[in-house]
Amino acid sequence: MATYKGIKGFSIQNLSADPSNTIEGEMWYNSTSNVWKVEEFNVAAWSSGGNMNNSVSLGGSAGTQTAALYYGGSIPPSVFTNITEEYNGTTWSPSSPIATARFGIRGAGTQTAAYGFGGYIFPSTFGNITENYNGTSWTSSGTLSTPRYQAGAAGTQTAGIAFAGTQGSPVTTSTEFYNGSTWTTSAINTLTADWSGFASIGTQTAALGFGGNLPGGVSNVTEEYNGTSWTAGGTLNTARNLLGGAGSVSAALAFGGADAVPAKLANTELYDGTSWTNSPSSLATARSDIGWAGTQTAALGYGGYIDPSTRTNATEEWNGAAFTTKTITVS
Repeated sequence: MATYKGIKGFSIQNLSADPSNTIEGEMWYNSTSNVWKVEEFNVAAWSSGGNMNNSVSLGGSAGTQTAALYYGGSIPPSVFTNITEEYNGTTWSPSSPIATARFGIRGAGTQTAAYGFGGYIFPSTFGNITENYNGTSWTSSGTLSTPRYQAGAAGTQTAGIAFAGTQGSPVTTSTEFYNGSTWTTSAINTLTADWSGFASIGTQTAALGFGGNLPGGVSNVTEEYNGTSWTAGGTLNTARNLLGGAGSVSAALAFGGADAVPAKLANTELYDGTSWTNSPSSLATARSDIGWAGTQTAALGYGGYIDPSTRTNATEEWNGAAFTTKTITVS
């Protein structure tokens, strides 16, 4: 019979503390806690999270997988809403509404220090309004130089960035910077003109936008900002707009959205700073206009558009491939 040493090349160790730099399948005995342990590899996958209180789409989002924020958007049959909801990793709770109901609002930050700007305001206004959230309530702040909705957003409440977006026609290519109270227009434009409805992540000096709408239709482009200029990144494998995203410039996640049909999508892609790779794991609920938060290894997708009369309140949690230590139960 094969032994553990014969398979792995070494014996099971008796250790007073869990080791570092373990490999998949490595076992040891922790003499302090008196348990057997093994290092195992978890494959990246989506799983169900707690449902939102409202079925919404086209709202703003911020935060992390265990501390997310959603605000504004659209709830049929009403077009505009001012709701705010907070997620604690298990359940969603209502919070103070934004002052101005709107959809297509974008923003970034954390659950206790977020900002939201722009959006489409009843009955037919493209907004330049900005609001700041402190974890309890929203307050009005600086106005955008260029009104827009479905724009790009990244960064924090005191170091944010807005780029591209639409006013219906024309679509803007301008970039603006936010310091928590005022916006400053940059002479830098996005690389690709007429861009809206894309996912955006990152910081004020290292931002990423991908997917969206271009004059030719639904897009697979990626654009990267390094604090000085915009450059083209790797193209998505599936062109899509109104998708979700998470992560950073060098480790991003793309999920959901709609293609040119427009069919709703569930597939997921990962970005390494150069190219996008398809993941074998897809969202359980295909949708566009989805809310997003988190990182490439711990992301959240919530809400979204199913059809003209249907929105979803489903939340899904993405847990990327990672090594975890598991206690072995012996009976």
